[in-house]
Amino acid sequence: MPYLAAFVPPNWTVRHIDEVVEPVDFSAAADLVAITFHTPSAPHVYAISDRFRQRGIPVVLGGPHVTLLPDEAQQHADAIFIGEAEETWPEFLRDFERSQHKQQYCAPTLPTLDNAPMARKDLFHRRDHTAGVLFATRGCAYRCEFCTLAVMYQSQIRRRPIADVAREYASFRGKVLILWDDNIACDLEYAKELFRALAPHRKWWSAQASVQAADDEEFLALAAKSGCKQLFLGLESVSQASLNQVQKRFNRVSDYSRAIERIHAHGIAVQAGIVFGFDHDTPAIFRETLAFLESAGVQNATFNILTPFPGTKLFERLNTEDRILTRDWSKYNGRADVVFQPKQMSADNLLAGYKYANRRFYSASSIAKRLSRSRVGLPWVLPLNLAYGFAYSASAIRETVWSLVESNAQDGDTTANGVSTRNVYMNRT
Repeated sequence: MPYLAAFVPPNWTVRHIDEVVEPVDFSAAADLVAITFHTPSAPHVYAISDRFRQRGIPVVLGGPHVTLLPDEAQQHADAIFIGEAEETWPEFLRDFERSQHKQQYCAPTLPTLDNAPMARKDLFHRRDHTAGVLFATRGCAYRCEFCTLAVMYQSQIRRRPIADVAREYASFRGKVLILWDDNIACDLEYAKELFRALAPHRKWWSAQASVQAADDEEFLALAAKSGCKQLFLGLESVSQASLNQVQKRFNRVSDYSRAIERIHAHGIAVQAGIVFGFDHDTPAIFRETLAFLESAGVQNATFNILTPFPGTKLFERLNTEDRILTRDWSKYNGRADVVFQPKQMSADNLLAGYKYANRRFYSASSIAKRLSRSRVGLPWVLPLNLAYGFAYSASAIRETVWSLVESNAQDGDTTANGVSTRNVYMNRT
């Protein structure tokens, strides 16, 4: 939202609400409310939108879920944005000022990023371990069956001018930044030039990358020299059969250990992205995955439950096979619910295995085993692991308490689902 706010004319007043930081003020005086959101936030966002519209305040909706299911979103908005907004958002703002806006704004083509503005830093509200977020590229060339990127970005990659990225990178006052690219290694030569431009600013950064990036020593060396401290690798699975089925056969499980070793050799930590629930996953997949991550000395991991987001090929296939269990989008969170029928285990077993993986991976014994195998970034990796472990334990306790509360409650509040959304009030002055 701070990036989209940079397109707003200077005679508008913008207030950015991040629900992780503060609640929505439904009494706010606003000429317009704009909300962007992912699928699991959809019911929550529709409730927010309906409340503002009942007050006569127009609401516009955008983001991944709107692009995936525009007809549904249209029922809760005065206007919606389908696709990327670099061209359509400024067009809408001009139309709104003339009281002539349309109900739908659909990007006719994928926009160029040549003139992308810097995000408005005054609208970053979170006080965590990073100074800010920016992006250099957008899109991913792959077409994995379960991924929404191929739907939203049509598997095409765009690049910002390197000088623009370096200028924004330097403008952040803090030392630690996140490059929010879908795959920072999507164009290796571009990435190398980018790293050369970032190096003089002496900051730390992390980003997502395909595991194939580990094959290029120059890429890794330049990334490390420019301040890369961690790469998030979408390994997804340690089952080659599972990867092959979901059109990610370019990931070779047999290459994983060597790839992680090469990344570690440059002083870069690895965060592994893991998904459980593929059709070839048996109950043994949880222990097999943990055994691999521990033996490879992976510093961090993010576990997810396979989720067939609407609009993806995975959703179409599972729907055809009559394996979709619910269309309650709040359950499409990848962490707390299973929304389809797995092939090799029950939905309950998949959820239990996911919870076991989190509990075991961030246990004291696993942390000691993993970090003793690779001491890369130990001064900050160890506290991060302990924080993850504490957060998971606290979450498990809250879940148990909430289950007891729910079982005894006569009436439930279903307005807040705990999923982060980004909401903007825009006041025209």
